[in-house]
Amino acid sequence: MTMELRRLGTSGLLVSAIGLGGNTFGATVDGDEAVRVIQSAIDQGITFIDTADVYSKGRSEELVGQALKGRRDGVVLTTKAGMAFSDSPYEQGTSRRWLTASVERSLRRLGVDHVDLLQVHRFDPQTPPEETIRALDDLVRSGKVRYIGNSNYEAWQIAESQGIARHHGLSPWVSAQNRWNLIDGLSDPTLLGAADGLGFGIIPYTPLASGLLTGKYQGTTAAPEGTRLARMGSYDKRATPENLARVDRLSEWARARGHTVGELAIAFLLAHRQVGSVIVGARTIEQVTHNLKAADWVLTPEERDIVATH
Repeated sequence: MTMELRRLGTSGLLVSAIGLGGNTFGATVDGDEAVRVIQSAIDQGITFIDTADVYSKGRSEELVGQALKGRRDGVVLTTKAGMAFSDSPYEQGTSRRWLTASVERSLRRLGVDHVDLLQVHRFDPQTPPEETIRALDDLVRSGKVRYIGNSNYEAWQIAESQGIARHHGLSPWVSAQNRWNLIDGLSDPTLLGAADGLGFGIIPYTPLASGLLTGKYQGTTAAPEGTRLARMGSYDKRATPENLARVDRLSEWARARGHTVGELAIAFLLAHRQVGSVIVGARTIEQVTHNLKAADWVLTPEERDIVATH
């Protein structure tokens, strides 16, 4: 099956229904192997590659750049800026000074002259929203950025910035990349209505709830070695009896329909019209291939609503 392409909000930007997250590159997979994972994802139909300046202190961007040599035109490339890159107060936030400098550094690491989408990684209460929006608009007008979006914002914060952009004729947000999965829910449920009203698309991250929705933790009293929850040291907090019981119910529901709980977790998100692309991380080519199977499963609105409360 050919990978579905979706329009991101009301913009003209098309992204693959499943995107490849770059937070593992330079961390749990590095070097030539990371490049092979990225290139395999592209070969299998993923066109949306997501990274950030802070992922492994820029190493993720370097690896993505290596993988995209000779393949740049077929990929929608996004990076993020705004989280603390170092302890310096001048290397964090969304001031004009730092956003401009961060993008210049990201372009050098990626080895490209522009990114298709730049997302502000988190809301900065210290910088006036108009300064941030005007700085982002300047980056768009300079040709270094094609579209702008945000990550980890609440709906009211997006609405404030979108209002500023519309009032002054500046580039609007086209995306909101937020945590969303069947265990934790959407980080701000009002984003669904805001996406419809303000014209941006939602890009869910952690769709598998840090691995909980892969089913690998069922029946275990400790996180298996090498798993994400083991590395994070958050097994007891995440793998609660209530969460594991829900994973059991969802796994049974998915198996009865010939799918895995991981496929269900991604298909559930894709069943929402506001979703542009679901970001999935991968350490191996096999993980990429497995996650792509979810794009073939189209849930009906009725099935989606059943799963939401199952």
